[in-house]
Amino acid sequence: MVTRVGVIVPSSNTVLEAELARLAPPDGPVAVHVTRVPVTAISLAATALAQFGAAPMTAAAQLLGDAGVSAVAWGGTAGAWLGLDHDRALAAGLEGAAGAPATTSALALLSACRDLGVERVGLLTPYTADVVERIVATFAAEGVSVAAERHLGLTANRSFAATGPEELTAMARACAGTAPGRARGGMQALMVLCTNVRGGGQVAARLTAATGLPVLDSCEVTLAAVVAAAGASPVPLPSRSAAAARRPPAATRNAIGDS
Repeated sequence: MVTRVGVIVPSSNTVLEAELARLAPPDGPVAVHVTRVPVTAISLAATALAQFGAAPMTAAAQLLGDAGVSAVAWGGTAGAWLGLDHDRALAAGLEGAAGAPATTSALALLSACRDLGVERVGLLTPYTADVVERIVATFAAEGVSVAAERHLGLTANRSFAATGPEELTAMARACAGTAPGRARGGMQALMVLCTNVRGGGQVAARLTAATGLPVLDSCEVTLAAVVAAAGASPVPLPSRSAAAARRPPAATRNAIGDS
């Protein structure tokens, strides 16, 4: 039996849809259906923030509901700088519009951290410093601290997709600070926070080889969360499996979180 899930994709995003196809190929047990909403720039300007209003999102969710999907995800990370309460309210609206459970990429990242006992991360983004500052505060309020971060200072969403594995690996090395196994700040994982940057699959393996840290990739955790919301069997995600394998016992996690 095929499980149908729906994902709302930012209009200028050229990575997420391809990553969903990689993770849930045709003729597999999960069929991913997508629609798009206008998103072209990421900043804290009022015009940029207005892109993430509820109306276009709920209209998109209603269209996905027409396809009979079993769950819906907003495939954007804006909740990481707008605040996760924004995304919780958005998810409730999407659920009502689609007639199916709903989640978002930012909520999926938080859920992945909690599921794996990750309390300190190294953050990799294409965004500007002021957006990153908001992201750090958002996750700190939810119990996940950013031990170190690297960002590219970009605002044009379409440009984020040009971030190649070499550039991302250099960012990861700088973020981790030292050789594999000796990451500073007690960080337990790298978080690639943007669904328009390729950070999963072979790229995640490369980052882990370079730093000794598992990777939480926005595209991968979004699919995992929407499939879980649909009540289907999990989609195998090698990078998340690596994070689970490195999960410390509770006492150690607390010690790391307090270090």
